[in-house]
Amino acid sequence: MVTVKKKVLKGQTYYYLEHSIRENGKVHPRITYLGKKIPKNIEEIKKRFLDDISSKTWQTDVEKIRKNYSQNQRAMPKSVKEKELESFTINFTYDTQRIEGSTLTRKETADLLERGIAPMNKPMRDAQEAQAHRDLFLKILKSKKDMSLQEITDWHWELFNKTKSDIAGKIRKYQVAIRGSKFMPPTPVEVYPMLTEFFKWYNKNKNKLHPIELAALTHLKFVTIHPFGDGNGRISRLIMNFILSKKKYPMLDIPYEKRNSYYNALERSQLKKEERIFLQWFIKRYIKEYKRYLR
Repeated sequence: MVTVKKKVLKGQTYYYLEHSIRENGKVHPRITYLGKKIPKNIEEIKKRFLDDISSKTWQTDVEKIRKNYSQNQRAMPKSVKEKELESFTINFTYDTQRIEGSTLTRKETADLLERGIAPMNKPMRDAQEAQAHRDLFLKILKSKKDMSLQEITDWHWELFNKTKSDIAGKIRKYQVAIRGSKFMPPTPVEVYPMLTEFFKWYNKNKNKLHPIELAALTHLKFVTIHPFGDGNGRISRLIMNFILSKKKYPMLDIPYEKRNSYYNALERSQLKKEERIFLQWFIKRYIKEYKRYLR
């Protein structure tokens, strides 16, 4: 917890913010000077103070993950690396599809993508979208193009042209709602201006923000705009891993079993209009996923 501390020296009063963190089993205080009066925007200052402390901590961990991951990748034989990518692709496809309502099990997804065995008594649409997602994901990883509105609409078309041709690659011109969420996506007239601002923001910040922060915020911003009739979550998670891959960081799969905390972080960020809520969830999830590289 951040607390306001007061010191009186030679009759003068000075105010500070203090927050303690635990490192290597020891408690270390972090202090910042406020002035002779408590500022009116003290709550905003507290948030920035916490963010600065947090970023220094998580960036140290994330950079260690990236370094050890890269060393491991360089030492790995090509065939093992290909197998690892195949395994990630299957799990990522299963989880991202399952989050959006696919009925395929993890084993059925693996049988379909590895051996071409179509699942029995399951909707053909689920199998077609799983295959389309796998193909698109692998294509994106090899692409040398940067993200743009044209690229994103192309991705959407490739994902849905066989199953939902009426919405594939088309920016919505109608209102949509998110099942089970209190957040209402932007109105149709807001979508194009928000997309324009989104890509301006991306191009301005793609080489400024830390890659983990960039991946998390592009995911949040894009899914909040909700520009398509369906598939916004899947496209936003593809965007997330496109950025991580291009920046040479290990990619992230959000497990279906962890969907509730994922949904809650997104919704809270959207309703409160506080990006840091989802960013903190994302960072915590990322570090937990790759803690083996922190040893």
